[in-house]
Amino acid sequence: MLKKTISRQRAPIAWLLALLLQTEPAASAPRDFPPAATPSDLWRVYQDARQNNSELAAARADQAARAEAVPQARAGLLPTLSASAELNDRTTTLQQPQQDIGRSGSSYQLLLNQPVLRVDRWFNLKAAESQHQQALLELEIAEQKLILDSAQVYFGLLKAQDGLAAGKAEEAALKRQLDLAEKGLQLGLADRTDVLQAQASHDSARANRIVAQQDVDNAFEALDTLTHQQYTAVQGVRHDMPIQLPVPNEARRWVDSAMQQNISLRVSEQALQVAQQTLNARKAGHAPTLDAVMRYQIGDNDNLGFGNSGVQGGGYGGNAEQRSVGLQFDIPLFNGGQTSSQVREAYQRMSQRESLNDNLRRQVVENTRNLHRSLNSSVEKIQARRQSIISNQGAVLASQLGFQIGTRNIVDVLEAQRQLYNAVREYNNSRYDYILDTLRLHQSVGTLSPQALRALCDFLKPNYDPDRDFLPPEFPRQLATR
Repeated sequence: MLKKTISRQRAPIAWLLALLLQTEPAASAPRDFPPAATPSDLWRVYQDARQNNSELAAARADQAARAEAVPQARAGLLPTLSASAELNDRTTTLQQPQQDIGRSGSSYQLLLNQPVLRVDRWFNLKAAESQHQQALLELEIAEQKLILDSAQVYFGLLKAQDGLAAGKAEEAALKRQLDLAEKGLQLGLADRTDVLQAQASHDSARANRIVAQQDVDNAFEALDTLTHQQYTAVQGVRHDMPIQLPVPNEARRWVDSAMQQNISLRVSEQALQVAQQTLNARKAGHAPTLDAVMRYQIGDNDNLGFGNSGVQGGGYGGNAEQRSVGLQFDIPLFNGGQTSSQVREAYQRMSQRESLNDNLRRQVVENTRNLHRSLNSSVEKIQARRQSIISNQGAVLASQLGFQIGTRNIVDVLEAQRQLYNAVREYNNSRYDYILDTLRLHQSVGTLSPQALRALCDFLKPNYDPDRDFLPPEFPRQLATR
């Protein structure tokens, strides 16, 4: 051990630094697509998703279908007109004198019915109007969800690409450490244990890089599924994107806005209105109804019910014409208890909706406050993550030098390398989480719009290369694979 320590003290530091500055990019399996001339940005991804996304198309169709509930319910309050025709061949047998009398005839009728007092149908119309408003809001939810989904898939891809770049850089760094250990073993400066430790760390980094490559491919696949388009490259986020506190930076004001504008909460309130109007309609099933009825009939008198089949001495047996105007008043007395059962059912449905609405309000308050706190902590967390990269860079160099003079062992060096690239991943992940949490906060208060994505495009870098740009430009380039 003493001999080993003395030998390490004689190792030239310049030789060590030269090896540290070398880069050896690890091979990765590319996607089976030709390279794109210009990487796509977030706005293009959103536009493709808006045009081709099946989930949004289904939401639009559902809204259009549910909008028809209003004219259907209104039809119950509007007049109905029906026409009918009747053709009869009638035979009458007389006992005294014994004879059969046959007669054929036809009649035609127009019937106009105008509801005058139909309370249940009026409440059904109010419920249908609330359902229509609910459908419009649910379509807006689907549109906001698509905005957030586009951002999540887009930045999820960037996170995976930066993770892969960090994985390749880590693999290359550990490969250099393995080369140092092997050369040290050849020169008698290291033992077999150092080589095995370095080999194990390199193999683990290689496995992690393979997993990271799969994550990138999966992220591209998710982007293709969302938009029904194929992409080969996307623009990355510049490291000078401002990380700012939410404005206003008061949780109470964000919660107040969410209580007024959160779309899911507004949908729930409309559903509560539907339940209330449905309950009123069921109660109105006990109420009397009044209709205005107008009838016009023309045809054979027997068919109209005024003749006597031409019996001798009877009434008129030819054609006749009749007009009538009247009011039809009905009072429901008993229908087997169906109406009372429907009232009880509607009351329980309304109670259910009130409980769901109350629970949703609590969730919206909690989610809004959590997102506000997350954004506040993200500002300091991103700064700390960025500083930790600098600190870990220094720790790596110090551990390498300590290993050369015998104050550190190979495990310390490898652990410092892992900590460094873990800090890089956490820094990049924190940036993307900050962006998505900002969008989620605006979604929570109902103000998320496509313009938020367009604004983010101002901070995208068209020629973004993950292997080069996964670190801020002021960091030493030896961390990036070339």
